[in-house]
Amino acid sequence: MPVPFQRVYIESAGYFMPGEPIPNERVDAYVAPLNRMSERIKRRILAENGILTRHYAIDEEGVTRHTNAQLAAGAIRDCLQRGGAELSRVSLLASGSSGGDTLMPGFANMIQGELAAPPMETLSVHGICAAGVSAIQSAAQGIELGAHRTALAVASEMPSRLFKRSRFAARGYETDFDSHFLRWMLSDGAGALLLSDGMPALAGNPGLRLRLKWVHQRAFSGDYPVCMQLGLTEDRARGHLDFGSWAEAEAAGALSLRQDIRLLPHLFDIGIHEYATLVQGGWVDPKQVDHFLCHYSSEKFIPVVEDLMTKADLAIPRERWWSNLAWRGNTGAASILIMLSEFLHTKALKPGEQIFCYVPESGRFMAAYMLLQAEASDAPARAVAVSHKATEAAPDEETAIAPPHDPAAAPEGLGALLTELAGIWHDYRSNVWRTPLIRQIRERRFALPDYLNWMEQWIPQVREGSRWMREGAASLTGPYKTLAALIDVHAGEEQDDFNILFSDYRKAGGTVARIDDLRRNPGGEALNAYLHGLAATRDPIGLLGAIYIIEGTGQRIVPALLPLIKAGLKLPPDAFRFLEYHGHNDENHLNRWLAAVEMVIAVEAGKDGQDATGRGRAARQIIDTARHTAALYLMQFQHITERMPHESNA
Repeated sequence: MPVPFQRVYIESAGYFMPGEPIPNERVDAYVAPLNRMSERIKRRILAENGILTRHYAIDEEGVTRHTNAQLAAGAIRDCLQRGGAELSRVSLLASGSSGGDTLMPGFANMIQGELAAPPMETLSVHGICAAGVSAIQSAAQGIELGAHRTALAVASEMPSRLFKRSRFAARGYETDFDSHFLRWMLSDGAGALLLSDGMPALAGNPGLRLRLKWVHQRAFSGDYPVCMQLGLTEDRARGHLDFGSWAEAEAAGALSLRQDIRLLPHLFDIGIHEYATLVQGGWVDPKQVDHFLCHYSSEKFIPVVEDLMTKADLAIPRERWWSNLAWRGNTGAASILIMLSEFLHTKALKPGEQIFCYVPESGRFMAAYMLLQAEASDAPARAVAVSHKATEAAPDEETAIAPPHDPAAAPEGLGALLTELAGIWHDYRSNVWRTPLIRQIRERRFALPDYLNWMEQWIPQVREGSRWMREGAASLTGPYKTLAALIDVHAGEEQDDFNILFSDYRKAGGTVARIDDLRRNPGGEALNAYLHGLAATRDPIGLLGAIYIIEGTGQRIVPALLPLIKAGLKLPPDAFRFLEYHGHNDENHLNRWLAAVEMVIAVEAGKDGQDATGRGRAARQIIDTARHTAALYLMQFQHITERMPHESNA
């Protein structure tokens, strides 16, 4: 739930960019290519990220010209000077960064020392891109609770020291793509905000004040593997402190900053779902957002974010987006503060206008949001609702989010249904990623016996799919009979899937020769009994909810696991045909699913199909079945690590 604020205002904002702007053609002078491959990677990255100039706190010889603490201090001085404020007023300093100049003490304390600031409370947030928002939230909470009247939030990054060519000498100037990638993505800079109570006017805007309405952050670190990291080897097996010396750690690549770009699509998927949750809860209304400040690391991701928002029917028009990525670069945790500061210095706000900020963090996946609103400086103070359902922007009943499986478009009239299904999926996906099986895969502990054990339990479950679908089709009556042909097509496509999976199992070294000897685990048995039992009832429309969860697992979860499984198991490519097939084809299956749901809704619209709550009975059946299927499928995942006896051995 977002943290609402009633009396926190942005008094002034500032930033500090070291040195002169460095255009793309001069990047090599600071971040020199390591080998022939890195030159090609550089051209590709610079062509995609949209950054034209950036700033470095090192010179062309790699000598540090500003420490990270000095960058932060520079941003604070700019912030205070613009607001005509004295440092002596500040009683809390909260900092955010992926790393200061020292391992100890905390970064905020080093900044306080650099400023020669008087005694105050300090807080150092260590993270990546969302660390700046965490610093803002901490400072705001101190004010909201009445512990402080004035607080500073600052974020600063100085990754350039990690990218110097000399850093890679111990490895013979060789490194992996994930390490190459960030050398031309990140740069240096700092931003700061002065927050206070008392409804001060915004610096440079005497007739205006800027209220921080709420901050929302949510981490999904328990769901996915590490995406961006510094301190681990490429295979994540050893940390930098596990080596005999710093030199050994550097030679092993444990001190190289890396990002696994293959995981990034999941970050935006998570972020948009969190955004949709905020809209549903009435915390933000896309129609009321006047300025959208999105921290994307590359312009390549603009259409990704925009497309997901559009499919969710929650789009903010592009003319309302604002970014300074092109001329300030990607400065990690500092980006949103630098962006907000420059925006406030260059844009004229009007009372009532809203600024919505979104920061995705790829370290181990976080999503952070802030909403600010301009007010006339003479307007009376207004309290905001503190319940989880804010009253200022009630969610539109027609607000829709497409399923997490990205169908091309949501058919008209399915908004409420798809929104509720997406919430069920969001929780299910998060729970699945924390099951023992997937933890094994994520942590590189997934061996061949584990894979074979999984297949032995999964094959008999997959075998039943076409059977309960056909049984359900045979149970359709009246106007619902038109669905039978569509379901039969789907069942026909999947009726031999279990044979493909069994063939993969045998090629991987599976020893069970007959499919009939394999057994489902307790979760699989429960799921199978539930689906067959439901299929035998009259007009089992709810089965569409089961298909939503099962096909979604194949389209969104399995493809994310496949590269991790392949990396850990030395098996021929044709041992993964089933997993490859579902990753490529389940999206087509879900498009067919959407067509089936549309047919059901059309049938229901022609008769009295409303329940006591005004929701369609068929829609309620689909939602309830999806929820039950998600719980049972999760149970199946949770039991997979147990060893099941074969019929021949029972």
